[in-house]
Amino acid sequence: MAAATTLASHHYDVTVIEKNATPGGRARKFVADGFTFDMGPSWYWMPDVIESYFNRFGSQVSDFYTLKRLDPSYKIFFGKDDSISLPGSIDGMVDLFESLETGSGIKLRKFLSEAEYKYTVGMTEFVYNPSYTILNYLSPKLALSGLRMHLFTSFYSYIRRFFKNPRILQMLEFPILFLGGTARSTPAMYSLMNYGDIALGTWYPMGGMYKIIEGMVNLAASKGVKFEYNQPIEGFDIANGKITAARTADSSFSAGVIVGSADYHHIEQTLLPEAFRQYSPAYWDSRVLSPSALIYYIGINKKLKNLEHHNLFFDQDFEPHADTIYKNPSWPENPSFYVCCVTATDTSQAPDGHENLFVLVPVAPGIEDTIEIREHYYSLLMDRMEHITGEHIKEHVVFKQSYAHKDFERDYHAYKGNAYGLANTLRQTAFLKPSLRSRKLSNLFYTGQLTVPGPGVPPALISGQVAGDEIARILGGGMK
Repeated sequence: MAAATTLASHHYDVTVIEKNATPGGRARKFVADGFTFDMGPSWYWMPDVIESYFNRFGSQVSDFYTLKRLDPSYKIFFGKDDSISLPGSIDGMVDLFESLETGSGIKLRKFLSEAEYKYTVGMTEFVYNPSYTILNYLSPKLALSGLRMHLFTSFYSYIRRFFKNPRILQMLEFPILFLGGTARSTPAMYSLMNYGDIALGTWYPMGGMYKIIEGMVNLAASKGVKFEYNQPIEGFDIANGKITAARTADSSFSAGVIVGSADYHHIEQTLLPEAFRQYSPAYWDSRVLSPSALIYYIGINKKLKNLEHHNLFFDQDFEPHADTIYKNPSWPENPSFYVCCVTATDTSQAPDGHENLFVLVPVAPGIEDTIEIREHYYSLLMDRMEHITGEHIKEHVVFKQSYAHKDFERDYHAYKGNAYGLANTLRQTAFLKPSLRSRKLSNLFYTGQLTVPGPGVPPALISGQVAGDEIARILGGGMK
């Protein structure tokens, strides 16, 4: 949708061909038994990027929904009767850090100052770059910026220059999970995520994350973008090195340019004839994917006292869990997990007196997914949640639905059932990601989580704009 609206602003005649019945991709929603569940993204970070997107097209976020900053931002459970709620302000976080490690409050301000620089440079000079080759980064300004971005230092070693307390380290390493990596494999450049977390805050669009999608659809439609739903692409017509049409089961859509925002691997390895693929199966198999996810959408018929809007359960050592994702793909024995209790902020998402829970475990892509496995982890997670929070939950469940690898593959053609795209390792950053433009078909471009800049809601918005702007730059505006 970001690519479509960008192209419409360049005077293209744009049609979005959507596989599913509703827009939004992984950011869909569903309603059941009075509960409204956001199916995918639940964290609203980098509000400036989202605001900038709407501003670009003459609108603002407040035209479509109301934002609320969460305070506390989120809660971390380290064990039974052992938790920390993270304040929604820098001063509050400085005081919290100081209470955990003497002198760390001042160090946090220095850490955030460096992170702010990375965020500013990253959001202005790096992520809006089409990143075709290293040549896109060979300028004195970008080279100097790159040195200060700590591209060749691991996030793990970088934060340990500042802090020693294990709980502080866990707090700072947590956002790396969104990038699909571990602190040891992720460049220290991504401390910019900590700036986004601590300085820019955690927000919530009242009415649910799907409000972002509704706003984007309305904005796109106002620019003339058309939507075709329930139309999974089955193949392309190709002539003279160009795609001339996209085919579905019952329609054919002629096109002067194609933007592939479906799963990149699916487009390449399934929809395109072999002669027009730029990456081999071996290439894709060698990519380090971010995790898949085992998700439970749960309705509770009572109110819960001890959960905030966002809750992280770090009562188990995450290192063995991370190993099952990145080193030895398998199901974790004692997983860390995340719980979103959206009704702590927005009671409209459940019937009166009820709670709406979204429970997620990051797991390796490409592993076995069965009903028996899902039920095992449901019981495990509920037992741990009850023990840690001291509340009876399981007996009050009135709605439950799970979602994992097979669902990601069915709904999104997700490669190996991945949830977030490629891990943001140094070898899979910028021009080392799958290219935004096809080298085999002159009018095929890509956008989304498997190309630049990477996974997440703000990067998805950026990716669409970069693709749209590149098409207009290369091919010119005003095409059908």
